[in-house]
Amino acid sequence: MRLTRAGEYAVRCALYLSFRGEGVLTRRKDIARIMDIPDQFLGKIAQQLSRARIIEIVQGSKGGYRLIISPDKLTLLDVVEAVIGEIFLNDCLINPNTCNRISTCGIHEVWGKARDQLRQTLREATFARLLQHESCTLDLLKRQQKEIKGDL
Repeated sequence: MRLTRAGEYAVRCALYLSFRGEGVLTRRKDIARIMDIPDQFLGKIAQQLSRARIIEIVQGSKGGYRLIISPDKLTLLDVVEAVIGEIFLNDCLINPNTCNRISTCGIHEVWGKARDQLRQTLREATFARLLQHESCTLDLLKRQQKEIKGDL
């Protein structure tokens, strides 16, 4: 399984909004520039994050996006599945009717266990915890400083 570009950009967006803080309105173009996300793509991703009630979209010249879930509660699983849908590693996990050997197949059991472990790992990774990692936080601080100085 490989995370889609949309999933990666959604994680970047949520990471930056988590860094800014719950409820802090942030301009779309600033998120796009600082997090290296194409502006139009960010708009589509934001719609999905909004439908999942992760962010709020504020329209207008003073609008932008704001995180509406505490970074302590927001997980990588929430963000990734908001954009790509529920994680499945194999077609037989999505639709058991696609395989007539499912009741006797040891591989199906392994796919299910791997999927559950992946989802649990992503569920345990909150954005507050991610921001505790020095590399994430320092990178965001540097990018934001450059933005303020107009270097980006």
